[in-house]
Amino acid sequence: MGRSGGAVEVGERGGTPDRRSSEGDGEDEQQKQQRSEIYTYEAPWHIYAMNWSVRRDKKYRLAIGSLLEGYGNLMEIVQLDEATGEIRSDPALSFEHPYPPTKAMFVPDRDCLRPDLLATSADFLRIWRVADDSSRVELRALLNGNRNSEFCGPLTSFDWNDAEPRRIGTSSIDTTCTVWDIDREAVDTQLIAHDKEVYDIAWGGVGVFASVSADGSVRVFDLRDKEHSTIIYESAEPPGTPLVRLGWNKQDPRYMATIIMDSAKVVVLDIRFPTLPVVELHRHQASVNAIAWAPHSSCHICTAGDDSQALIWDLSSMGSDQQPAASTAAAEGGLDPILAYTAGAEIEQLQWSSSQPDWVAIAFSTKLQILRV
Repeated sequence: MGRSGGAVEVGERGGTPDRRSSEGDGEDEQQKQQRSEIYTYEAPWHIYAMNWSVRRDKKYRLAIGSLLEGYGNLMEIVQLDEATGEIRSDPALSFEHPYPPTKAMFVPDRDCLRPDLLATSADFLRIWRVADDSSRVELRALLNGNRNSEFCGPLTSFDWNDAEPRRIGTSSIDTTCTVWDIDREAVDTQLIAHDKEVYDIAWGGVGVFASVSADGSVRVFDLRDKEHSTIIYESAEPPGTPLVRLGWNKQDPRYMATIIMDSAKVVVLDIRFPTLPVVELHRHQASVNAIAWAPHSSCHICTAGDDSQALIWDLSSMGSDQQPAASTAAAEGGLDPILAYTAGAEIEQLQWSSSQPDWVAIAFSTKLQILRV
C-alpha cells in the first residue's frame, strides 16, 4: 500500500486545551493554527451515533444522536462556527428520534446534487430531509424490512453506498442484511447473512458489501450472486467470538479491518488472502470500539476505545513487497501508532471526515470533539 494523500503528523496529544481565540495578544499565525486543532461540543445527553456531513457547502457540520434508555431519544445537527471557534447546535435542526439511533449518516453527495438527507437506524431505517433553508428536519421515509410484520429485528448498523447513493445496506439482529433502494423506498435485496446477529455492514463497491456478526465471521456478498458469500475471516480466540465493527478501506478495497468483541486488538485483513490477518494492531489498553480508514490515504487508519485513546496508524509497510516485514513487525510485538490522542473518557464513536480529511471526530460521554490530524 503506497502512501497517498496528506501526511499525518507524528506526535502525541492529550487533554483538551481551551481553543477560544484571544485577539491582540501578539500570537503569531503558527500559534493560532496550533490553538485551533481541537473543538469540543457538550451535548445535554450521552452521545452514541455521530457522523460528518459530506456536502461541500456544509463544512464542519455533524449529526449526533442520544443514548437514553427508553423510546424518547434525540438527534441534533451541530456546526462549527469558524469565526468564534464554537460548535453550535441549531434548535431548528434538533428533532425527536424513537429509541437511540445505532448509526447516523449524511447522504454521500459532495457535489450537492441530491436533497440534503440524513439516515438513521434503530427499530427501522429512517431517512430525514434537512430543508434547503435549514429551517427544519422532516421525516422523508420510514423503511421496514420485515414484510410479514409491522415489527422488525432492531437494526445494529447500516452503510450508505458512495458509488450508488440510492442504495443503503442495513444489518439486523435477525441475522439478515437488507439492501434498500431509497429512491423507490423499496427493498432491493434481503438475505440471511449469518448464523447469528449481524452487527455491522460496509460497502466495498457498487454491488459488493461485507458484514460481521455474533457468529465470529466476516463475510463478503456480491449482489450479482446472492446465493453465495465468501468468508474472509473467522475469530479464533476463542472460536466464534463475536465481531462487532467492520471498516472497508475506500482507497484500497483489498483491505478491511474488524473489531473483536471486548478485545483491545484490531484485525486488518486482505481479502485476497482470507482467514489470515495481514496485521494486528495491539496498542490499545482496553476494548476497541470504533475504526475509521482515512478517506484520502490508502494506508492510514484510526482506532478508538475504552482506554480513552484515539490512535492513528500508518500501515504503508503492508501489502507491498515489504509484506514479510509487516508480518515480522507484528510477530515481534507489532506496529506502533504514529499519533495518539487521549480523550476525557471512553471513546465510543469515531468518524473521519471524507470531505475534510484533515479532521477526525470522536464522541465520549456527553462530548463531541473534532480533531485536526
